[in-house]
Amino acid sequence: MPDPSVPQTRTPEAGRPAAEAGRGVSRRALLGTAGATGLVLGAAGGALGYAAAPAPATPLTSIGTDRAMFHGKHQPGITDALQAHGHLVAFDLKPGAGRKEAAALLRRWSAAAERLMAGEAAPHEDTDVARDAGPSSLTVTFGFGHSFFARTGLEKQRPAALDPLPDFSADQLDRKRCEGDLWVQIGANDALVAFHALRALQKEAGDAARVRWQMNGFNRSPGTTAHALTTRNLMGQVDGTRNPKPAEPDFDQRIFVPASGEPAWMANGSYAVVRRIRMLLDDWEKLARPAQEAVIGRRKSDGAPLSGGGETTPMDLEKADARGEYVVPLNAHARITRPDQNGGAAMLRRPFSFHDGYDADGTPDAGLLFICWQADPLRGFVPVQRKLDRGDALSRYLRHEASGLFAVPGGAAKGEYVGQRLLEG
Repeated sequence: MPDPSVPQTRTPEAGRPAAEAGRGVSRRALLGTAGATGLVLGAAGGALGYAAAPAPATPLTSIGTDRAMFHGKHQPGITDALQAHGHLVAFDLKPGAGRKEAAALLRRWSAAAERLMAGEAAPHEDTDVARDAGPSSLTVTFGFGHSFFARTGLEKQRPAALDPLPDFSADQLDRKRCEGDLWVQIGANDALVAFHALRALQKEAGDAARVRWQMNGFNRSPGTTAHALTTRNLMGQVDGTRNPKPAEPDFDQRIFVPASGEPAWMANGSYAVVRRIRMLLDDWEKLARPAQEAVIGRRKSDGAPLSGGGETTPMDLEKADARGEYVVPLNAHARITRPDQNGGAAMLRRPFSFHDGYDADGTPDAGLLFICWQADPLRGFVPVQRKLDRGDALSRYLRHEASGLFAVPGGAAKGEYVGQRLLEG
């Protein structure tokens, strides 16, 4: 808490108390004083405030200093490495809010995201939750749902690729946790930095929008393994081995809308399919490891295909065992989801795991916040999910409980806000 004896005048350029003038530059600049003045604040009731003479700066760890850029060709949070903590939140415009209010909101959100991703304070009434932290690879990504366009009178600008997803047999959807006018994805390698961004953006929504649903997720923290590894999901399986790589020559074509694409405001953007997938872990964990590996089609230990080799070894779909049976079963998840088994359909999977406690019978409410990116969901997610519906061995251990599809425009140039070409075009 600030010292009430210090005048709390506001500076016009930052909107922060004068006693916190150093705060507007960066949270990182305060790291050196956090340890020195923090103890004094606890012992002396904040007598020195944050205007005390700074102690010699102490460098942040690499995790704290890592920074993603807000401005660019594409929005952040798509090709960036998976972060340890994530929040997904959908908003609906409030009654009476339309295109004008939406434009003002995206302008505020973009300004806040730029500051937060740089490790700076929120533009208004910062909560100090992340005061002594660096950027921690924070990314903030914004998207528009199908209903947004009717709410803002922009139906003619709604992309055909944003048509509602078809029903799937594994769906048991809670409609209150589906879709939404606006979607925000937040990721960071520090839990407080991620929450700080979530809280700041929710407050910036003001009278324009209200939260429809929100979900929290996590991944393995950077530095917890001897070297970088593909992440594991809550089933213990290596998850994401065959993700498209930015270095591949057709990556942009498969993941991003081309600069000449339609509608024009979606140039360099992408489409995000978001699914809350409950893993039926009690049933899954009753399977012996060989049975689990047969369901997936890969070894649990290292993610290598059952046909042999290492994690990245191409899967030999024709290899048979001594009995003449395929080593990778016909209904194995890894076989069914291969692009070459789905007409080249490809998507960039960037998920978070979740655990939201237990049901009344002790069943864990846990699984995957599935997020995938593609240039066109009708050629990416939909054909693969339809094929999974028809015979994936993993489906009996999953339940799809929430779903959303969002158009994510390209990145904002310096001085612009996300979605400006749509809202002011």
